[in-house]
Amino acid sequence: MPLPPVGDLPPVGDLLAALHVVAIPMRMPFRGVTVREVALLEGPAGWGEFSPFLEYDDAEASRWFASAVESAWLGWPDPVRDTVPVNATVPAVRPELVPEVLARFPGCTTAKVKVAERGQTLTDDLARVAAVRDAMGSAARVRVDANGGWSVDDAREALGRLARFDLEYAEQPCATVEELRELRMALARNGIDVGIAADESIRKAEDPLRVRDLEAADLVVVKVAPLGGVRAALAVVEACGLPAVVSSALDTSVGISAGVALAAALPSLEHACGLGTVALLDGDVSATPLLPVDGRLPVGQVTAEPALLARYAAPPDRVAWWSGRVGACAEHLRKGGR
Repeated sequence: MPLPPVGDLPPVGDLLAALHVVAIPMRMPFRGVTVREVALLEGPAGWGEFSPFLEYDDAEASRWFASAVESAWLGWPDPVRDTVPVNATVPAVRPELVPEVLARFPGCTTAKVKVAERGQTLTDDLARVAAVRDAMGSAARVRVDANGGWSVDDAREALGRLARFDLEYAEQPCATVEELRELRMALARNGIDVGIAADESIRKAEDPLRVRDLEAADLVVVKVAPLGGVRAALAVVEACGLPAVVSSALDTSVGISAGVALAAALPSLEHACGLGTVALLDGDVSATPLLPVDGRLPVGQVTAEPALLARYAAPPDRVAWWSGRVGACAEHLRKGGR
């Protein structure tokens, strides 16, 4: 996927002078993450978040960097709505912990439940989804997210059994676009009424439009940072021509505000967005964290609080590591992503 244009990048010295690195504990492990390291940039347009996962190479991380530069130096398109509905996010926890997790998302009437966790079984998934449905009632929307963890056969079996919980859709049940297409056809043949949402097949793909071209999904899940910013993500949604759900990637309130800006700028927003994940962090950089109220988040800029930046400041060796990553990603963007 080509890197988005971000205009003239600020000099590296200015970028490093604007850099703040924090390490915030998770309330509970989420996809193996126990402490979330985040780099923040303070620019003339506000704050931007640069938080690719540590294992990402420069090419992938540069999209996240482009997003942070857009937020901090360019700002966002005008919104068409003032608030955005969000879903609760339920990690791969034991069923008895589900009410505790859901309590962190007041007013949310949609829940996304992690399934296909490594080391767990379909029995675990069924118990967790059952607990969510029981806690939220029959009127709530429940979606599952497998992060590409199933084969086509495993996904067909799992969704056939999970369908009794009246799923809104299954997010990235299989890893590849071709598998999503095959699964979508198999579900239709077997009368299993579960929609397919593409996530990794959009944000990690060289060509996210293959999802559209192969008719591999019913809707797309878009994240601002992996796609290179709000404007780049808007272009992907427009080109795909499918309903979109805006999601996040364990962001602080600064990063979440960019996701909210994307959701607020979409011409149509039919589904609750996965932007309530600040509740999964045991801390934040904003004095007024972006947490759902009545199941919604407000649209607007978020400012990092100096005292919180100091409280969660990463150690010097990690600041040096992130400074090197900023330099490498800036160089990658200046070379046009080559």
